[in-house]
Amino acid sequence: MAQRTASILKNFVSGNPSHLRSCLRSITYMPRPGYNGSRPVTPITEEGRPRPVTLIPGDGIGPLVTGAVEQVMDTMRAPVSFEKFEVHGNMSGIPQEVMDSIKKNKVCLKGGLITPVGGGVSSLNVMLRKELDLFVSLVNCFNLPGLPTRHDKVDIVVIRENTEGEYSGLEHEVVPGVVESLKVITKFCSERIAKYAFEYAHLNNRKTVTAVHKANIMKLADGLFLESCREIAKKYPDIKYNEIIVDNCCMQLVSKPEQFDVMVTPNLYGNLVANTAAGIAGGTGVMPGGNVGTEYAIFEQGASAGNVGKPKMVEKKRANPVALLLSSAMMLRHLQLPEYADRLETAVKRVICEGKYRTKDLGGSNTTQEVVDAVISALES
Repeated sequence: MAQRTASILKNFVSGNPSHLRSCLRSITYMPRPGYNGSRPVTPITEEGRPRPVTLIPGDGIGPLVTGAVEQVMDTMRAPVSFEKFEVHGNMSGIPQEVMDSIKKNKVCLKGGLITPVGGGVSSLNVMLRKELDLFVSLVNCFNLPGLPTRHDKVDIVVIRENTEGEYSGLEHEVVPGVVESLKVITKFCSERIAKYAFEYAHLNNRKTVTAVHKANIMKLADGLFLESCREIAKKYPDIKYNEIIVDNCCMQLVSKPEQFDVMVTPNLYGNLVANTAAGIAGGTGVMPGGNVGTEYAIFEQGASAGNVGKPKMVEKKRANPVALLLSSAMMLRHLQLPEYADRLETAVKRVICEGKYRTKDLGGSNTTQEVVDAVISALES
C-alpha cells in the first residue's frame, strides 16, 4: 500500500501540473463587493469591441440566473459581450471549444454545474479550477440592508485554496472494501494562497487574517499550511494574524461571526466555512464569489450548497438571481468597470432593502423574472 501511495504522489508532482508552474506570474486581485477603489475604465478591446466573456449557463437554475445577468447587462449597456456554451455536470469533460473560449477571453461567468455523487464521473467544477489554475476561491459573506438574519455586522471574506487538499482526486481501492484517499498539501500552494489573503486584506483595508486548520490532528499536512501562513504573516506586520481549529471555527461562526474578517483556508475547510458563513448572512442565494488565478477568472454563485436548485424551483422559475448578479458585479470590477459594478450593486441592494420583490428563500414569493424586472427598474430610475 505504501508503494502504491508513493507512486501516486510521484505522478502528482513529477508531471509538473499547471498549478505549480505559475510562480513567476503576477496575481490578479479581486476587489470585494462594495470596494470603492477607483480604477481606469479600459474594458474595450483594441479593436473597439465590447469585452468578450465566456458564459456557461450550467444546470438546474443556472440558465435562469445567468439569463438574469444577461438582461441586466443589456439594460446597463455594459461593454461586455457573452460567448455562450452548453455545458452540463454529467459530461465526461469540458468541451475543447469551451476551454479555448475561456483561455482566449480570460474571464468566464457560469451557473452551477451538478456534480454526480459516486460513480466514475468527475466534478467539472474541479476540472476547471485545476486546468485553469484557479487557485483562489473568494466568497464574500455579508449582511444586506433590509434582509433579516440571525446575526448583524457580518462581513466575512473566505479565501480558499482551490487546487489541492482533499480535492486532489487521488483515490484508489487498496483491497475490496478498503479505499485510500490522499490529501495533498504543498508549501508552494499554501504560501501563494496565504500571500493572496494578506494582499487582499492590505488592498481592501481589512484588519485581520485568520487561518483555519486541523493541525492538532493532521500535524504534517495542516502543519505545513500553518507554517506557510505564519511565514507570510511576518511580511504584513500591520495586519493581525490569528489561527483557529476548523471545528471551533464553525462553532464560533454560528455564535459570534462578527469576530471574523478575512479567513484563509485549505480546500475542503473553505467549502464548509464559506457555506456556513453564507447561511448566517442571508443564505446561498445572496452570496457572490469568484475563482481566480494568475491568468483566468471564473465568477459564479459564492456558496456551493444548492447552487443548481431543486426541480420545483426550476419548474416554477423562482430561483434567486441575487448571488449571481452580485458575482457579475465582482466580474465587472475585475474587468476594470467599477462604475457599472457600483450601479448594479446599488440596484440589487435597493431591491432587497425595499423588500417588495424577493424569492421564497428570502421570505417572498416572487419569480426570478419579477426580481430581475425590479432590479432593471431600479437601474433605470
